[in-house]
Amino acid sequence: MPLEADVLRDIERTRLRSLVVANLDVADGLHVAGYKLITPRWRALSRDEYLGSVAPGELNYRIFEPASEIAVRGNKAIALLRYRARIAFHCRGPAEPLECWHIDCYERCATTTGKRSGRMATAISRD
Repeated sequence: MPLEADVLRDIERTRLRSLVVANLDVADGLHVAGYKLITPRWRALSRDEYLGSVAPGELNYRIFEPASEIAVRGNKAIALLRYRARIAFHCRGPAEPLECWHIDCYERCATTTGKRSGRMATAISRD
């Protein structure tokens, strides 16, 4: 059975909310050990580096939400989510809100469906 698109959209929205409120119990469960984030500036962060910056408030999201419909494509084992996200955060000082394209990859795991395996964000030019 394919990974359910609406369920994955709900999981992704839950993941974003968990990062805004720094709920690491939830965020930890949605980022697998091999998770890799590629930031809009092409910096690669491991799961521990990423969540480790959210936990103490070093990376403090004020807004992290979909700015478009979350498109889902996939099969029984893997699903890709693509959407524009609106992000505003404090990271060593306030930052201007920005929009990014996000490509998320979810894999079906032996114990749970929808665990996150990776994410890539590409900044959208204001030109």
